Amino acid sequence: MRSNTVDNKDRNFQNLQPHQLKQLFKLIFIPHLFWALGALIFLLFTVLITLSIPIMVRYIVDGYSFNVETGQKYLFISCVLVVVAALGTAIRFFLVTLLGERLVSDLRQELFEKIINLSPNFFEKTLTGDLVSRINADTTLVQSVAGSTLSLAIRNTLLFLGGIVLMFSTSIKLASFSLLIIPLIVFPLIYFGRFLRKLTRQTQDKLANSAGIASEYIFAATTVQTNSYQDQAVKEYNELIEDSYLKSKIRVFARSIMIFLIIILVFFAISFVVFEGLKDVESGSFSIGELLQFCLYSLVVGVSVGAITETYGEISKFLGALDRIGDIFNTLDPVKEPTNPMSIKTPINGSITFNNVKFSYPMRKETSALDIPNLTINKNEKVALVGLSGAGKTTLFQLIQRLYDPIKGSISIDTYPIDKISKSHLRQQIAYVPQEPVIFSKSVLDNIRIGRVGASIEEVEQAVKLACAEEFINDLPEGYSTLLGERGLLISVGQKQRIAIARAILRDSPILLLDEATSSLDAISEDAIKTAIDNISGNKTIIVIAHRLSTVRNADRILFLEKGKIENEGTHKELIRNNKKYKKLADLQFL
Repeated sequence: MRSNTVDNKDRNFQNLQPHQLKQLFKLIFIPHLFWALGALIFLLFTVLITLSIPIMVRYIVDGYSFNVETGQKYLFISCVLVVVAALGTAIRFFLVTLLGERLVSDLRQELFEKIINLSPNFFEKTLTGDLVSRINADTTLVQSVAGSTLSLAIRNTLLFLGGIVLMFSTSIKLASFSLLIIPLIVFPLIYFGRFLRKLTRQTQDKLANSAGIASEYIFAATTVQTNSYQDQAVKEYNELIEDSYLKSKIRVFARSIMIFLIIILVFFAISFVVFEGLKDVESGSFSIGELLQFCLYSLVVGVSVGAITETYGEISKFLGALDRIGDIFNTLDPVKEPTNPMSIKTPINGSITFNNVKFSYPMRKETSALDIPNLTINKNEKVALVGLSGAGKTTLFQLIQRLYDPIKGSISIDTYPIDKISKSHLRQQIAYVPQEPVIFSKSVLDNIRIGRVGASIEEVEQAVKLACAEEFINDLPEGYSTLLGERGLLISVGQKQRIAIARAILRDSPILLLDEATSSLDAISEDAIKTAIDNISGNKTIIVIAHRLSTVRNADRILFLEKGKIENEGTHKELIRNNKKYKKLADLQFL
């Protein structure tokens, strides 16, 4: 089974890595600088007001003790400050929440764009469900932290630091007593925080595993049911969910212990400080207002520490999610875009040249998939690839489209090496019909227009006519507007194939690649498609993969592949005479 991670190397979960800090700065502060600075300004503003409230309480209490009017004046000022703080908090909440919403939208767009442009090598070792989990679940965690938790963490840290400073300004003696307990609070926080982050990453990986398994089995639900494999599929999924639950259970238990210890330590510290403060009040060296002020700052510090422990757990999840998202952004595509792409003359002629090409799939490097010393396919030539399954026919198509790069050698279109042309520009010159056509949950019209976005309805209808799909499309409930369902479940395999052929014809590229394009058609439709292909032959370079030799008898040249090598080439009649394996295939098909 494919791995659910991009990189299986051991990871250090203990610290925020430099690349994560860079990624965080790039994602949050650069594109959203206005919102981030605005939220930070209002956050600082409200923190200052919050820290000034205990001083106002001191003046109110001491003022009432000596002069009622003075106490009333400070009470009024305190009320005004609370109103201003409430307004500032509301504005901060608006800015931070909007920042989180904007961030998660941008992040999902960038992630999807990155994933959709990666080469097949990436998808060979990564489950689709895992990628969906990163786009949805992990980015939601980032949204939660950036849109709320991060702001609260900064706020509580500032309140903690400000409270400590003002505690010392109120009473050095009492503040010193308080500081004795702070290491006992901070050290468990650091230890448990590291442990929680590791558990969080493991939990997220387990959930991603379960998402990958679920999507794989749901995608093939019919196969699962027809093989009575439901119980085993459910068992595999349940095991992953239970593993995730056990990791979460340990994480929650660790957080509970941490919260329990901190609450007890903070309570004992405040009780001890109040007891000592009352002695100073009794001796006359400390006013009751000053004691109340100190207690309020102690409470601010204690509440801040408790809140930081809560946000620390959320930030641990955030860092784990950021790590997984960073895996995607830091994935290097082995099929690289050229630094300075060559400009090519369009439309191209369509000749294709293989020069000493050797290739093995990245996951099977020990096995040669293709070995072609020299091959030239001429402009407007119709060439057929024939051979047993696994002979390298589809691999040849993948190399032409530069979905993979050869290990050795080069491939050129006209006189241009394809690794010197931008991938997008190269693939615009090629139309491809896969053996298993992919139909999207769109209308018939939109599915065909994937071949050429913006094509007119008349051009679509002409392509449909050439693909012999006109009759069945007109019989659909809403014709071209009929929605075909997920993966085209509402139409037959043969109908899917005709839509894929119409898509390729509409693309109107100089090179046409057909991988078993008529394998799922009935004999009448197959004959019609062969006629359509013959009609466009002569002004396109066409390469056809076929197991049914009836579809390639009239090809200009047939290449017989075996174990990645071209064993023979020639016309149908020449191969009948010169290649025993080809003749056997022809005899079995009554040709």
